Amino acid sequence: MTLAVETTTLKVQLQLADTWFTVCDLSMLVPGRGVAALLPDGRQVAVFRDRTDRLYAIDNRDPFTGAAVLSRGLTGTHEGRPFVASPLLKQRFDLASGQCLDDEEVRVTAYEVRAA
Repeated sequence: MTLAVETTTLKVQLQLADTWFTVCDLSMLVPGRGVAALLPDGRQVAVFRDRTDRLYAIDNRDPFTGAAVLSRGLTGTHEGRPFVASPLLKQRFDLASGQCLDDEEVRVTAYEVRAA
């Protein structure tokens, strides 16, 4: 059996200030896994597509270690909230808000994201 890559004309876009920034084709996002993208100002963003096709984007930098690794973390849900767990120290970050679920004083930036 041969599996064909899904093709679409939809682009994943992030809201940056007053403009939408195109990150990648929607077909590049595998549900349950993240990808890292470079923003125009040099920061990195981690973009996720869940199994219900909702899109999320947060900073890729883990605030506990400084490493740009959140896009490689494990995704899941806690009390109905989607999260990614850092692959290094395992702190969980809410994908919708950026709030750390393990330390209420820590958060990463969450971005508005769409497929258009």
